[in-house]
Amino acid sequence: MKNSKLLLLTQGAVIAAMYTVLTFVSDIFGLASGAVQLRISEALTVLPCFTPAAIPGLFIGCLLSNLLAGCALWDIVFGSLATLFAAFLTFAARRYKYFAVIPPIVLNTIAVPLVLRYVYDLKNALPYLFLTVGLGELVSCGVFGLLLLTALEKNKERIFGNIFAERQDK
Repeated sequence: MKNSKLLLLTQGAVIAAMYTVLTFVSDIFGLASGAVQLRISEALTVLPCFTPAAIPGLFIGCLLSNLLAGCALWDIVFGSLATLFAAFLTFAARRYKYFAVIPPIVLNTIAVPLVLRYVYDLKNALPYLFLTVGLGELVSCGVFGLLLLTALEKNKERIFGNIFAERQDK
């Protein structure tokens, strides 16, 4: 029991760190924030399929990324909450692996443009924001996420442990 809690804590911390680093890699190319976004880190949104530790890990990673990038307060709050909610839904859909990418794509395609429009006062830009953010999410979560999911599937127990197995120490 103690080891499984430590494993989950460690996994969550590593996922948060990876999300933050990958967001800053995207930022080097000017793709981490703004109207056109392609966060490489969004590929990690498939990780709740493998471990529940990904739920807080993705949330904290998004929160840290937005905070360190100097985003506006409401962008930090609502962007991170959208990631948290999407992670819960991905975890709930984990048995349907290829549908698990849908929650982050849909939620971020809706939430991020609304945040950008109202927090940064981008008048008349909403249709453009829905298109550009949606396409970015489709590539990062859909394409990169599914590639990551497929690659991890073969070694999931070795990488994440057997978290979903029945407890033997009852």
